[in-house]
Amino acid sequence: MASWKTIAAAAAMIAGIAAGAHADKAAGDACAASLNADGKAVYAAVVAANPTTETLRSVIEREARSLAMGGKISRGSARENATAAGECARVGLQ
Repeated sequence: MASWKTIAAAAAMIAGIAAGAHADKAAGDACAASLNADGKAVYAAVVAANPTTETLRSVIEREARSLAMGGKISRGSARENATAAGECARVGLQ
């Protein structure tokens, strides 16, 4: 059975990882402030989906496609807005 010290150390490590995962959310939000309305919509949808660095690309593609097909953002500029929003989301995950 694990000692309480081992459990406490593991809990502290997990808490540190969780805190670090959102350490730059403010930087991502600041980046997103410069996006146009469609880019901001993509960014908001991506952040709401809570991606990881490993899933970010697929989340961006899925959310941008959904917004474009639903008529919420322009289909013609969906790719460039998704790219810009994705960079801001990436900053927020670092």
